[in-house]
Amino acid sequence: MKKLTMIAVTAAVVLAGGLSFKVGQVSAATAMPAVGQTAPGFTLPSQTGAKISLSSFKGKWVVLYFYPKDMTTGCTIEAHNFQAAQAQFTAKNAVILGVSVDSAASHQQFCTKENLTFRLLSDTKQTVVNAYGSLGSNGMASRNTFLINPQGKIAQEWAGVSPATTVSTVLAAIPGGAAPAMLAPSQRTLEMSVKPPPPTGSTSPQ
Repeated sequence: MKKLTMIAVTAAVVLAGGLSFKVGQVSAATAMPAVGQTAPGFTLPSQTGAKISLSSFKGKWVVLYFYPKDMTTGCTIEAHNFQAAQAQFTAKNAVILGVSVDSAASHQQFCTKENLTFRLLSDTKQTVVNAYGSLGSNGMASRNTFLINPQGKIAQEWAGVSPATTVSTVLAAIPGGAAPAMLAPSQRTLEMSVKPPPPTGSTSPQ
């Protein structure tokens, strides 16, 4: 009888432990930050090893996209599309930041192989991926994209995006376009000071 009682108690403890673990997992999960919320700040190394902070882009639109892994098919397609549209993002005063849990060395290899020139950030500790509710059950980043406005707030977000259509969707969501090109003061002075020579046989105005 005592043996049966001990088995029952042990089973109850194991069951309770299992339930509490599952509840803990759910409560520990981080939700994606809401639209209108201040974007969680961060500083991460890029493919060159340089530390990149979100705060340094105040006054610009920031396209922050999370992707699972360097040099995989879907991630390569998405990266190529961002690279091809980089001039259009620049014209809209926007910068592109890609984030995965791969190392900076892996990012460098990926950028070299695929001719990528925008910044890929390394979040090996998963802190930023988690802060943006984008940590997948496999330990890699989920394919989520955030548009952060020039005031540092989340303007729009897309979860589980398609690598083939992300770029066009995000680009269309950014208002405005390129501002008229302005000459530097030295260039304006130079243009004003250079006058065409007077016609042959005429005199310059006094």
